[in-house]
Amino acid sequence: MTIQINTDKTLTGEKRSSDFFISQITEALQRFESHITRIEVHLKDENGKKDGFNNISCLIEARLEGKQPIAITNQADTINLALTGAIDKIKNSIESILGKIQNH
Repeated sequence: MTIQINTDKTLTGEKRSSDFFISQITEALQRFESHITRIEVHLKDENGKKDGFNNISCLIEARLEGKQPIAITNQADTINLALTGAIDKIKNSIESILGKIQNH
């Protein structure tokens, strides 16, 4: 499973943060690892340098073996909250898709 973190120019993509995010994603999706070929994360500040609520957007795209990619978005006040919410959403989506496959 390959994980790629992308940030827009207004967010700082420090190596330390990137490693932490990758470890969070790997841990959360570990049981689906054999079904996932690639995860792409896109973090963006919707308001640029202006302040605001729920202005950090996290889009996660998961590519499952033999399936169309799935993508979800989550918005929150901080990068960590946006990523955590997005991880929960993508995990639920993958569970649902793989559950339907196993039931057939």
